[in-house]
Amino acid sequence: MEDFPLGALVALLGFGLGLAFGATAQRTNFCTMGAISDMVLIGDLNRFRAWMLTIAVAVLGSQALQLFEAVDLGESIYLMPALGWAGAILGGLMFGFGMTQAGGCGNKTLVRLGAGNLKSLVVALVLGIFAYMTLRGLIGPARVQLDAMTSLNLAEAGFETQGLPDLLAGATGASLEVLRWVVALAVAGGLLWFCFKSAAFRASPRNIAAGLIIGALIPLGWFVTGVVGFDEFEPTPLASFTFVAPTGEGLVYLMTFTGATVNFGIAAVGGVIAGSFLMALATRTFQVEGFTDTGDMIRHVVGGALMGTGGVLAMGCTIGQGITGMSTLALGSLIALLSIIAGGVYGMKYLEEGSFGGAFRAILARG
Repeated sequence: MEDFPLGALVALLGFGLGLAFGATAQRTNFCTMGAISDMVLIGDLNRFRAWMLTIAVAVLGSQALQLFEAVDLGESIYLMPALGWAGAILGGLMFGFGMTQAGGCGNKTLVRLGAGNLKSLVVALVLGIFAYMTLRGLIGPARVQLDAMTSLNLAEAGFETQGLPDLLAGATGASLEVLRWVVALAVAGGLLWFCFKSAAFRASPRNIAAGLIIGALIPLGWFVTGVVGFDEFEPTPLASFTFVAPTGEGLVYLMTFTGATVNFGIAAVGGVIAGSFLMALATRTFQVEGFTDTGDMIRHVVGGALMGTGGVLAMGCTIGQGITGMSTLALGSLIALLSIIAGGVYGMKYLEEGSFGGAFRAILARG
């Protein structure tokens, strides 16, 4: 084992955690877009509560790792002192709207791909291409320019990170460690109350299991990259689950295998697909499915493009920002999460009403 490359070990463990993620999501029908759809169309909050439960569990586990100094979440991309609020809002809205057109977020796309959905294969390819274009390709310069024009450098105001506890500590002079747990317990406690006050949710073991298992996988991801992957000279970048940028990087890895290096994110993407595939086989739910017509394909392609671009602008998806980023208590993650939900609600109304204006009027009427 001493000769086993550390990067390969991190990737192997990432693949294993991805297996658990994919199998759980496939078995429990965990889907953040589905959560918004259920909430908007039929008033059912069970899957939305499952999503909120994952955040609560992820916050408690991740902040415990920080408390015991196992990892320093300040090294993650989510807690950088540069607050890219415009990218979080614009990208979040794009991603939220796009996932409604594509029939699922980045995670659900990978899960459905593993279960035989060929529509999700197309979405994953388009999402990955546009994600990489926004990271390092044609759309990259516009992303960099947007960030340069709008990003707030909180370090100039004396804040070390954009974490909510850091911002409160800097503003009030209170102890950062005390505030870290006050905020963590307030956020997690509030979400747990919201979830379990519902009798319908308490009677839904699949949704509870989804929230507990997927929520616990987030701090495990931090542990793998931050503890197992620690090296004084070449440390593994601190990361956990996110699916937009790694899908793009995964496509590049497949095309340049001999000159590329697998990382936690790429391996986790592969693990999710494999985990979903194995669970679909085990439960006899594997089914090949294609597009119904040209309009169906166009919607999915457009949705994939919006998710790929928006997910990179927002620095994450419903999982990357909505759970992993939220586990760090970052302000940018909260902005991105709310924007994704807003984009998803608008997207569902667009599908229901058939026009952008009709969707807007429907939201105003409901409000």
